Amino acid sequence: MDNEFDNSNWAKAEFAREYRDHADIYVIERRRMLAILQSFYRHYVKGGPKKKVLDLGCGDGVITREILSVDGSASVTLLDGSKDMLDIARERLKDFADTQFIRASFQDVSEKGVLKQDFDFVVSALAIHHLARDEKRSLFREIYAHLKPDGHFLNIDVVLAPAEALEDWYMALWKEWIDERKISLGIDDDYVDDMTRRYKENKDNKPDTLKNQMDTLREIGFKDVDCFYKYGIFSMFGGRK
Repeated sequence: MDNEFDNSNWAKAEFAREYRDHADIYVIERRRMLAILQSFYRHYVKGGPKKKVLDLGCGDGVITREILSVDGSASVTLLDGSKDMLDIARERLKDFADTQFIRASFQDVSEKGVLKQDFDFVVSALAIHHLARDEKRSLFREIYAHLKPDGHFLNIDVVLAPAEALEDWYMALWKEWIDERKISLGIDDDYVDDMTRRYKENKDNKPDTLKNQMDTLREIGFKDVDCFYKYGIFSMFGGRK
């Protein structure tokens, strides 16, 4: 597999491991967002026949684990471009029998038809912002095509502020969160202090505005499109087929 993912920082095991180890510091209200994800799943997805779930850009399997903790009978397909992340996800989810793993990039999903079934729920977390706007649109179309009727898509991701002044404030909010978490956790690590600058300078990050992405979902055909959570650049949004 030779694609854009392979040339990104996420293909580097050390980079991915560092992010994973500090996720609760880097991601604003990460635990709250996971709780909202579980609530969304219980309210809209759980119940009735066995559910099929797709975790796009699954990383180390945390999102799938949160879903399986409220619906252990679900069948989950986890997709990621990183072999190291998929190996960690396999280990994390070893007690759950009905999990399948696909090593593929988002470009593979959009261009090579790697998805072979339809799903009741598609989720992605902090991954789609690595795609350019036209690539996001192509991926959203593919997600829509592989959702069952009344199936839901939920995306947890960072977004671009609609104005530079707002973006500056959102970066300040993020920095304040990191500082607070360092103090509360008793962490003395200068590396995490520089996260906001590294995020802005990392060419792998191509966030779009929340409005643009929600408008795209509506244009594709998604219903009930809304933002379910937002704190600065961190957001959760999606819709129903």
